[in-house]
Amino acid sequence: MPWSVAPLRLGRTWVLAPDAASLRGRWAALLRAGDEAGRAALFRPSRARTLRSAVAPLPGRPAHGARLAAESGPCPEPVRVLHGPYDQQWLLPDHRLIDVARPELWRVTDAHQIHLVETAYDPRAPGVSLAFTALLPDGHSPAGRPGRVRPLHRRPGGLEPNLAPGLLDHLARRLARPVSAEDVLAWTAATATAGPDGRRVPFTADADLWERGVALGRRSLWLHTRGERCGGDGGPGAGRPRLPGGQRPYVRAPLPARPAIDALAYDEEERALCVGEGRVSPVERAAWEYTAGAARVLETWFARRAAPVSPEEAPEPGSLAAVRPREWPQEWTSELLELITVLTLLAGLEPELREMAEALPGKQGIGAADLREAGVLPPPDGARRPASVLDLREEGPEGQLALL
Repeated sequence: MPWSVAPLRLGRTWVLAPDAASLRGRWAALLRAGDEAGRAALFRPSRARTLRSAVAPLPGRPAHGARLAAESGPCPEPVRVLHGPYDQQWLLPDHRLIDVARPELWRVTDAHQIHLVETAYDPRAPGVSLAFTALLPDGHSPAGRPGRVRPLHRRPGGLEPNLAPGLLDHLARRLARPVSAEDVLAWTAATATAGPDGRRVPFTADADLWERGVALGRRSLWLHTRGERCGGDGGPGAGRPRLPGGQRPYVRAPLPARPAIDALAYDEEERALCVGEGRVSPVERAAWEYTAGAARVLETWFARRAAPVSPEEAPEPGSLAAVRPREWPQEWTSELLELITVLTLLAGLEPELREMAEALPGKQGIGAADLREAGVLPPPDGARRPASVLDLREEGPEGQLALL
């Protein structure tokens, strides 16, 4: 996947939130600030963005009505994004608010796209450190060091795979069967390995092993994308991921209205996730122990939504980041149940993934030398850059047409 994009650099934390209502409230508070000095104190200008920055709207978004110093219009409709490997949050899609928004990534994020999200290798947490999403990813890394975002398709509409030119044809010849870009991504999800020197994807010339790995990888993609991809036409599942009856988590005792960060615990005997006096069960230990960047995913997800335990940990009073729900929204409980489900099912795939890793070394492989001989490697320089997009009308600052 030669073309990659660096993570977004938001520049200000208040443009991202676990709920959309907070973002609308922050926008309203910014516009109520009155004079430009008051807005600037809330906005938090940077070298890249001030209240008077003139920038093009993000691809697919409406043109800006004015510069932020004079803005009086409605809040941009928040969009769902992936924050880190597993946390789905909301972002204000306004180019005037984001220091480095990566417009080339917004341009190709559509109903056909799947993004592979790398995170930095962390020796404390051995593993592949790859995530996959149908949403726009911000590229945040739980290890604190940026990775890369690699879209599956280089153009909107699922056109032009982001793969080394000739790779699909070469694999199809060696395997004696059609190979799609989604097959390659699924194989990557099932077989990629990681280490201090980078990530590796060991291709095979064994057709049966290939089919087994692609089927396993498609199920992983279906789980990572919460059922948005790889779920149709008899695929891994239909709709959102669900556990079998009797294993599905339910709220057994209501969650507190304002749970504190230290309120989360796991009761192994009862197989229950405890949130203060609230309880969710059954929750498998594998879901509770599921980690990313050496931190438990459920603990990290909860900490971004729970109330601080001390004033020092709370957002600055009067800041836009301090605009947040007064009580725990019901939608967060639904998201928690879905995250538990996804982590449980992903943990259930790990034995099959280990079996796949053990089976690969003894099978005929397609190595780098083979790909170089076939002219697949190295990929041309043009494959490492964004594709030209001339069929989308986009406006520049102050409304003029931008030619790309």
